[in-house]
Amino acid sequence: MEWLEWLVYGLLILTSIVGLAFIIERGIALRWSKVVPREVEAAVQSCQTSADVPMLQRVCQQHDSPISRLLLLAAEHLDWPRAETTDALQTRARHEMTRLERGLVVLEIIIGIAPLLGLVGTIIGMIAVFGDVGRKGLENASMLAHGISIILQTTLIGLLIAIPSLIFWSYYSKKVETIGVEMEAICDGFLRRLYREERASLTQE
Repeated sequence: MEWLEWLVYGLLILTSIVGLAFIIERGIALRWSKVVPREVEAAVQSCQTSADVPMLQRVCQQHDSPISRLLLLAAEHLDWPRAETTDALQTRARHEMTRLERGLVVLEIIIGIAPLLGLVGTIIGMIAVFGDVGRKGLENASMLAHGISIILQTTLIGLLIAIPSLIFWSYYSKKVETIGVEMEAICDGFLRRLYREERASLTQE
């Protein structure tokens, strides 16, 4: 039974390392300045006519980010009908959102398995402790109590891994949703201005 206990401890340590790695990686990847750089946001606001589009493209190429890739796609297809450009943009936006959500599923899995691993460790330890009691009796109650306290540590460790993972998973999920809404608003505003200008020029002709 002892090797099973060590296996559970090893799995809990591995789970905590993986969880911490993804928490740090997503924290870096989901920085607002990395997803929606201020320079790109300012360039979009300055892009009022088709003559400003090359400037926006240069800024987007200099600051690679999810919003930059979406705006570059939109700028390349401004000669398409608006509905087709919007469809192409939505397809690419889903791809970008998937990239932003990468790693969150790992945290979600850790939230589920960490307490279960702790419970498995507790059960294995209890079986071992009560097996000793069955063979030796209750000659040393203090030793039994000490053994049980050690056993419950795996449950505590599992919860201490799952709780922070749950907190960061909830925070990052909400942040991805907020980023998605912001990128949609930026791209929609860009398309509205450019296609409005196109309609105005056609009306004047």
